[in-house]
Amino acid sequence: MEKLKKWQTSLLTPPRILAGGFASIIMLGTILLMLPISNANGESLALVDAFFTATSATCVTGLVVVDTGTHFTMFGQTVIILLIQVGGLGFMTMATLFAMAFKKKISLKERLILQEAMNQGSMEGIVRLIQKVLLYAFAIEGTAAALFTIRWAFDLPFGQALYFGIFHSISLFNNAGFDLFGQVSGPFSSLTSYVGDPLVNLVSMSLIVLGGIGFIVLSDLFEFKTRRKFSLHTKVVLSMTSFLIVLGTIVVFIFEFTNPNTLGSMNWFEKFWAAMFQSITPRTAGANTIDIGGMRQATQFFMILFMFIGASPGSTGGGIKTTTFTILVGAVIAMIRGKEDIVFFRNRLAKDRLNKAVTLVLLALGLVIGVTMILSTTEDHAFLMILFETVSAFGTVGLSMGLTTDLSIVGKILLSLTMFIGRLGPITLAYAVGPKNERELYRHPEGKITIG
Repeated sequence: MEKLKKWQTSLLTPPRILAGGFASIIMLGTILLMLPISNANGESLALVDAFFTATSATCVTGLVVVDTGTHFTMFGQTVIILLIQVGGLGFMTMATLFAMAFKKKISLKERLILQEAMNQGSMEGIVRLIQKVLLYAFAIEGTAAALFTIRWAFDLPFGQALYFGIFHSISLFNNAGFDLFGQVSGPFSSLTSYVGDPLVNLVSMSLIVLGGIGFIVLSDLFEFKTRRKFSLHTKVVLSMTSFLIVLGTIVVFIFEFTNPNTLGSMNWFEKFWAAMFQSITPRTAGANTIDIGGMRQATQFFMILFMFIGASPGSTGGGIKTTTFTILVGAVIAMIRGKEDIVFFRNRLAKDRLNKAVTLVLLALGLVIGVTMILSTTEDHAFLMILFETVSAFGTVGLSMGLTTDLSIVGKILLSLTMFIGRLGPITLAYAVGPKNERELYRHPEGKITIG
């Protein structure tokens, strides 16, 4: 019996439980979305389309093969928004909510899984962090839902405005990108009808940024009055996030300024809102206020780079994360300056941080390159469109140039797996499928290789 317990412990590691948990939620979502009650036409949705949609919702991506607002009934849309909420906050976070509601004690193993899910270095204070995650998430979503409802009540019946407000606040905060405006503005229209609306833009962008900076940073922000200081992690995330938003706004504004398919016909006010929104949304959000397919290729490629970087650790977003990108930039700067250490805000980073960052980026690049090459064989579309869709899936972004609806069965399955890996994280998945790490009892002699 003791041997069986040891075998189960070694087999059911936190990364494997996380992977299995997300896979189980996707399977349940697939079954529910296939039901005739979920579909407006009263027929069953094809298995591969239901699987793709459930994966996209659970992995908070937003890529869709059918329009959410027009194809699914309220039941189907409710299934999707529940998948988004569970997938965005994490199934273990939601399980902890129910455990606390029923006054159940959180076990050591559950704390280890939460530590892995929240990308924390230790278990210390993990349950308190989860409580804060739930409090912040529901408070932000509730406030945004109220603001959306007030705004959309001018355009829609109050009941529909309230429903839209709740749905889109959850979708945008979790960086999912699913929308219901196909009912109002036509299928796959997203927020294009509100390209120049200040309230919709501000609330939407705030939700995306707050969901993307991570709950550790949110905790620091909300408790700043008490602590009077930020952690190094928070400083790095806020600095890089602000830099990327400003850079993206400038690039989109300049490259699309005269493009008649995007910003060309807008006034300066609308151009500004549209440029800023398209700067923020590639950071794994998936909503858009202008036609992504109508952008210039230079802008589309720039957005691919932003989607690859993604959001921040411990957030509802994907990508390699802003901190990983910052560490790589810091390593380049340190090397150019002839410095041995990477230093941010007068703090030296440990060497293992750079090793992990390089490992993550190489795994992510390998995945994107491999999937893009396969899709270039199975899908008869332009290479840039295929690359855009692949990175959008990996970064759990949800932006599309129009390829998703034309994907073959192989393409849908491949992008579904890419979304799953992107949400779980390449390193976590490697730990889940790889053998258990054993401590090395010796070190090899040091050697030198010429570089450059």
